[in-house]
Amino acid sequence: MKATVERATLLKCLGHVQSVVERRNTIPILSNVLIEATGDGLRLMATDLDLQVVESIEASVATPGATTVSAHTLFDIVRKLPEGSQVELSVEGGRMTVSAGRYRSNLATLPRDDFPVIAESDLPTRFSLPAETLRQLIDKTRFAISTEETRYYLNGIFMHVADGKLRAVATDGHRLARVTTELPDGATGMPDIIVPRKCVGEVRKLLDEVDGELEVSMSSSKIRLTLGNATLTSKLIDGTFPDYSRVIPTANDKLLRVDPKSFAEGVDRVAAIASEKTRAVKLALDRDRVTLSVTSPENGTAAEEVPADYVSPPFEVGFNARYLLDILSEIEGDQVEVHLADAAAPTLIREDDKSPALYVLMPMRV
Repeated sequence: MKATVERATLLKCLGHVQSVVERRNTIPILSNVLIEATGDGLRLMATDLDLQVVESIEASVATPGATTVSAHTLFDIVRKLPEGSQVELSVEGGRMTVSAGRYRSNLATLPRDDFPVIAESDLPTRFSLPAETLRQLIDKTRFAISTEETRYYLNGIFMHVADGKLRAVATDGHRLARVTTELPDGATGMPDIIVPRKCVGEVRKLLDEVDGELEVSMSSSKIRLTLGNATLTSKLIDGTFPDYSRVIPTANDKLLRVDPKSFAEGVDRVAAIASEKTRAVKLALDRDRVTLSVTSPENGTAAEEVPADYVSPPFEVGFNARYLLDILSEIEGDQVEVHLADAAAPTLIREDDKSPALYVLMPMRV
């Protein structure tokens, strides 16, 4: 195999594929990236057996062929090469030579035939989705994905069809985020799926470089997304997502309306003294204002008053400041509605009743 490729093109592609590769691998081939040189360019692939990314790039191929080489090593080399350089990759006798200008290195390879590939069969449900829509679905939910491995079915974003719309939901048991969007043509019969956290992260990185429509296909066990020149295939989480609709409150009778920016800044300021362990902020609601306060045994106290629209009886409730800030950072309008019931009941947060996104936050004892 022998091919020449522009450094910037190769670096961008390696950036996409190498991030799938785990740093510590018991199976040596999984540390490698598969590089295939064909008549029309290079095709690079990386996998961790659950997630696979394939990307094609333009290159001038003198001798077709294929090999696998350490993904992180090759990425580091190309990253440090001078800008604008042409990189030549050639393989002979089980070694890959990487040369650019006066630089030359010789890397160990493993055979192409040992590289595992997630089956690339057709998946039954197929539809197109604007990149901007998928960006919004991910950004407004992924902060609520659970990191607790014991409840593995919460370690991703649940996507399903409800009331003729496409919904994305994530929860970690303390907070819940739900976003609704129009159902794309062809998605009517899609299965309920849970997209794993790592897949969500990799897709989100690729979305920064893609505009327009992207292709989505899925079965009950796999999802495939085609974004520009890259195709990402992932296994789905095999589990049942809980019936989240039961925790979305419908009868919370105390309504606080407040500017999300000044609310978030106030929470952030008073939380500066909160202990890492609790991060609890108390909200004291009174007519036309909310007083934020934190009491920390180690650091002291802090309080700030934020003007607000509130007409119900005075009331106190506590929240995890970090969780509250995560939700407020996703509110785009100049007003947020906080629907409360009592100091122990789930609280509903949204821009208004027409907003595609809604959030539920469990209170804390303070």
